[in-house]
Amino acid sequence: MTLDVRTITDSDVPQWLSALNVGFLHAATVPDEEVEIRRAGLDLDRTQGAFDEGRCVATFRSMPRELTVPGGALVAADAITNVSVSATHRRRGIAGRMMANALTAAKERGDALAILIAAEYPIYGRFGFGPATTITEWEIEVARATKSAPAVVEPGRLEVITPAEALKIGPELHDRFRRLTPGAINRLDRWWELSTGTVRMPSEDWKEPLFVVHRDASTGRPDGLATYRVEEKWQGMLPNCPLTVSHLIAATPTAERALWRYLLSVDWVTTIHTGLRAPDDILLALLTDPRAARVSHSTDLMWLRLLDTPRALSARTYATPGTLVLAVDDPAGHASGTFRLEAAPDGTATCTPAPDAAPDLTLTAADLATLYLGDASAARLSALGNLTEHTPDAAARTDALFRTPRRPWCPDIF
Repeated sequence: MTLDVRTITDSDVPQWLSALNVGFLHAATVPDEEVEIRRAGLDLDRTQGAFDEGRCVATFRSMPRELTVPGGALVAADAITNVSVSATHRRRGIAGRMMANALTAAKERGDALAILIAAEYPIYGRFGFGPATTITEWEIEVARATKSAPAVVEPGRLEVITPAEALKIGPELHDRFRRLTPGAINRLDRWWELSTGTVRMPSEDWKEPLFVVHRDASTGRPDGLATYRVEEKWQGMLPNCPLTVSHLIAATPTAERALWRYLLSVDWVTTIHTGLRAPDDILLALLTDPRAARVSHSTDLMWLRLLDTPRALSARTYATPGTLVLAVDDPAGHASGTFRLEAAPDGTATCTPAPDAAPDLTLTAADLATLYLGDASAARLSALGNLTEHTPDAAARTDALFRTPRRPWCPDIF
């Protein structure tokens, strides 16, 4: 069987979307109006399909994104998404061919790394990706969580706003938030259009969410925004309404505290589902009874793959000065080599190829990816046998360099 793996054209879009729908267990029929809306979000130069006798049987695309790394630098990333292979064509290396094409093109473009959300854990390690951020979602029993809570009024002002107002203020606010949050990525205008209902998919039910903004006390400038929905449910004459947070971003700790306190005080709400939060979110510490928050799930989210090791490692800052020589094994060749990382007292660093240097550590590109944003432990990887120490304290020095004050967090599924 001959498979044609290639970038798609405009005429391929309808059947490519149909194949994608089937791959993600949706209806194969895509309304013409929806084809037009979804086509607007595709960069055809980064969109691949696999075709068998003209029929699309696999999908793959990527998008340009900026990833915030420790220290606040924005690093060019190839964000991979919409990967599917029809069950009729599994185990034929199709995904591997499309991934190889995408990573090669990304490196040629100058992207320092690639990122993705792994629908299934075992798939992407063989392509050099490692889990780099995690998320936790809590379900909070509001009455118990806030029992005997003192009245706290944070500085600033809270306002419930319209979707149109959220569309206006959200992008600039998010840009400030994501620069403070290692692991966050930029959101395009299209993200805001979809999340406010300005653009709607015909095949999806839309319920308008509520938006609440926090404004700084001295300037009135928006510095926090929460998006949520409430399901109105009553049992007899007693309210039993769950509130689900879609997104909550804040550029200041004051705004973050104020938004959570607001959500915990909404009338009739008995349960809050927090949405995808950082694993070290401050929310639990705001509750008078943190045991009232039950973990719904806690899991890996964003996976990362280095493409330009010197540039990626030079972009972030480090917790302590020091020098480390890393030997990186990458069968695909994109990140492989021996590199000297030198961190200065101010946290900045340089990373340069050092082919003749004796390494302190040998590790795979995937394991280096798990360490890159500061969410993993080299000592733990060493205990697992996933890396080799050539100097006795190499793992400990790695952890001292790479650790971050807060854990990285990617709040978005892309």
